[in-house]
Amino acid sequence: MKLGIAAKSFILNDKKELLLIKRSENDVHKPGAWEVPGGRLSRGEDFAIGLRRETREETGLDIEVISPIKVHSFAREDGEKITMTTFLCRLASANQQVMLSKEHSEYCWLGIESALSRIVGDFHEDILILKKNFMIK
Repeated sequence: MKLGIAAKSFILNDKKELLLIKRSENDVHKPGAWEVPGGRLSRGEDFAIGLRRETREETGLDIEVISPIKVHSFAREDGEKITMTTFLCRLASANQQVMLSKEHSEYCWLGIESALSRIVGDFHEDILILKKNFMIK
Protein backbone atom coordinates (compact mmCIF):
# COMPACT_ATOMS: atom_id res chain seq x y z
CA MET A 1 0.00 0.00 0.00
CA LYS A 2 1.36 3.40 -0.99
CA LEU A 3 0.94 6.30 1.47
CA GLY A 4 1.21 10.01 0.71
CA ILE A 5 1.10 13.35 2.50
CA ALA A 6 -0.45 16.38 0.82
CA ALA A 7 -1.32 20.02 1.49
CA LYS A 8 -3.83 22.35 -0.20
CA SER A 9 -3.99 26.16 -0.15
CA PHE A 10 -7.25 28.07 0.27
CA ILE A 11 -5.92 31.37 -1.10
CA LEU A 12 -7.95 34.51 -0.45
CA ASN A 13 -7.26 37.74 -2.31
CA ASP A 14 -7.83 41.25 -0.90
CA LYS A 15 -11.51 41.06 -1.96
CA LYS A 16 -11.94 37.87 0.14
CA GLU A 17 -12.35 35.82 -3.04
CA LEU A 18 -11.07 32.23 -3.13
CA LEU A 19 -8.88 30.90 -5.94
CA LEU A 20 -10.32 27.78 -7.58
CA ILE A 21 -8.54 25.78 -10.27
CA LYS A 22 -10.02 23.11 -12.55
CA ARG A 23 -8.24 19.75 -12.92
CA SER A 24 -7.50 18.76 -16.51
CA GLU A 25 -9.92 16.30 -18.09
CA ASN A 26 -7.22 13.61 -18.43
CA ASP A 27 -6.22 13.65 -14.75
CA VAL A 28 -6.33 10.27 -12.93
CA HIS A 29 -7.85 11.75 -9.75
CA LYS A 30 -11.15 13.67 -10.17
CA PRO A 31 -10.75 14.86 -13.78
CA GLY A 32 -12.51 18.17 -14.47
CA ALA A 33 -13.15 18.90 -10.77
CA TRP A 34 -12.78 22.39 -9.34
CA GLU A 35 -10.40 22.45 -6.37
CA VAL A 36 -7.70 24.55 -4.70
CA PRO A 37 -3.95 24.49 -5.41
CA GLY A 38 -1.60 22.06 -3.71
CA GLY A 39 -0.47 18.48 -3.85
CA ARG A 40 1.75 15.79 -2.43
CA LEU A 41 4.73 16.67 -0.27
CA SER A 42 8.08 14.91 -0.18
CA ARG A 43 8.83 12.76 2.87
CA GLY A 44 10.05 15.05 5.65
CA GLU A 45 9.20 18.23 3.74
CA ASP A 46 7.92 21.09 5.91
CA PHE A 47 4.20 21.68 5.26
CA ALA A 48 4.54 25.42 4.63
CA ILE A 49 7.53 25.03 2.32
CA GLY A 50 5.89 22.17 0.40
CA LEU A 51 2.60 24.01 0.09
CA ARG A 52 4.30 27.15 -1.24
CA ARG A 53 6.23 24.97 -3.73
CA GLU A 54 3.13 23.08 -4.90
CA THR A 55 1.08 26.27 -5.20
CA ARG A 56 3.84 28.00 -7.19
CA GLU A 57 4.17 24.95 -9.52
CA GLU A 58 0.40 24.83 -10.20
CA THR A 59 -0.44 28.56 -10.32
CA GLY A 60 2.78 30.61 -10.49
CA LEU A 61 1.68 32.40 -7.28
CA ASP A 62 3.76 33.08 -4.18
CA ILE A 63 1.69 32.70 -1.01
CA GLU A 64 1.86 33.16 2.73
CA VAL A 65 0.52 30.27 4.81
CA ILE A 66 -1.73 31.67 7.57
CA SER A 67 -3.41 28.82 9.45
CA PRO A 68 -4.40 25.15 9.12
CA ILE A 69 -8.08 24.51 8.34
CA LYS A 70 -8.69 20.75 8.34
CA VAL A 71 -7.03 17.33 7.98
CA HIS A 72 -8.47 14.89 5.39
CA SER A 73 -7.72 11.19 4.90
CA PHE A 74 -8.80 9.40 1.72
CA ALA A 75 -7.85 6.86 -0.92
CA ARG A 76 -7.30 8.02 -4.49
CA GLU A 77 -8.76 6.16 -7.45
CA ASP A 78 -5.28 4.72 -8.08
CA GLY A 79 -5.26 3.20 -4.54
CA GLU A 80 -2.82 5.60 -2.90
CA LYS A 81 -3.85 6.54 0.66
CA ILE A 82 -3.42 10.27 1.32
CA THR A 83 -3.40 12.35 4.49
CA MET A 84 -3.95 15.97 3.46
CA THR A 85 -4.03 19.20 5.45
CA THR A 86 -5.73 22.31 4.09
CA PHE A 87 -4.47 25.78 4.97
CA LEU A 88 -5.80 29.33 4.81
CA CYS A 89 -3.35 31.36 2.70
CA ARG A 90 -3.01 34.78 1.12
CA LEU A 91 -0.98 36.18 -1.74
CA ALA A 92 2.55 37.12 -0.68
CA SER A 93 2.34 40.26 -2.80
CA ALA A 94 -0.29 42.08 -4.84
CA ASN A 95 -0.54 42.10 -8.65
CA GLN A 96 0.51 38.49 -9.20
CA GLN A 97 -0.90 36.75 -12.26
CA VAL A 98 -2.12 33.15 -12.22
CA MET A 99 -0.13 30.96 -14.64
CA LEU A 100 -1.60 27.45 -14.61
CA SER A 101 0.46 24.31 -15.05
CA LYS A 102 -0.61 21.59 -17.51
CA GLU A 103 -2.38 19.81 -14.62
CA HIS A 104 -5.16 22.43 -14.67
CA SER A 105 -7.23 23.96 -17.45
CA GLU A 106 -9.03 26.96 -15.87
CA TYR A 107 -9.07 29.17 -12.81
CA CYS A 108 -11.39 31.68 -11.19
CA TRP A 109 -11.61 33.90 -8.13
CA LEU A 110 -15.00 33.51 -6.42
CA GLY A 111 -16.74 34.73 -3.29
CA ILE A 112 -17.12 32.06 -0.63
CA GLU A 113 -20.78 31.25 -1.42
CA SER A 114 -20.08 30.93 -5.15
CA ALA A 115 -16.98 28.84 -4.43
CA LEU A 116 -19.07 26.53 -2.24
CA SER A 117 -21.37 25.77 -5.17
CA ARG A 118 -18.50 25.09 -7.62
CA ILE A 119 -15.74 23.37 -5.62
CA VAL A 120 -15.62 19.58 -5.40
CA GLY A 121 -17.70 18.34 -2.44
CA ASP A 122 -14.63 17.07 -0.57
CA PHE A 123 -13.83 20.70 0.35
CA HIS A 124 -17.30 21.93 1.42
CA GLU A 125 -16.51 21.46 5.11
CA ASP A 126 -13.28 23.45 4.72
CA ILE A 127 -15.25 26.39 3.31
CA LEU A 128 -17.78 26.17 6.14
CA ILE A 129 -14.87 26.22 8.63
CA LEU A 130 -13.46 29.31 6.88
CA LYS A 131 -16.82 31.05 7.15
CA LYS A 132 -17.29 30.18 10.82
CA ASN A 133 -13.79 30.37 12.31
CA PHE A 134 -12.23 33.05 10.11
CA MET A 135 -15.45 35.06 9.60
CA ILE A 136 -15.12 35.08 5.82
CA LYS A 137 -18.35 35.78 3.95
